[in-house]
Amino acid sequence: MVRDFRAFVLRGNVVDLAVGIIIGGAFGAVVAALVKDLITPLLAALGGQPDFSSLQFTVNRSRFLYGDFVNAVISFLIVAAVVFLLVVKPVNSLMERQKRGEVATDPASRPCPECLSQIPVGARRCAQCTSPVAIRG
Repeated sequence: MVRDFRAFVLRGNVVDLAVGIIIGGAFGAVVAALVKDLITPLLAALGGQPDFSSLQFTVNRSRFLYGDFVNAVISFLIVAAVVFLLVVKPVNSLMERQKRGEVATDPASRPCPECLSQIPVGARRCAQCTSPVAIRG
């Protein structure tokens, strides 16, 4: 049982997931600090007040503090934009550049010239329409 547990924990997926969660938490703190300390004051300098927590309305002596919700939505949008611009776009660009450098592998099948069904590369006749096909090799 201990051996099975050790094999489970040392599998690549579990270790990768643990590392991803730890790095994600640390990166989340960095992005939150970036938004709180740099981007929000910049927006406040451009547009006025950065804190909407004092916004509220009252109905039958019940206070609705919608300002905190507005703060959370704005903070989420800023964090999402920062993550998109600083992480997603560069990683997608890097992955696309990496894909361009890949060499296409020789496929194991090809389309039949008559019926367009998939046939093995070394086939002499199509299994679907029985038409003769040239051997590629």
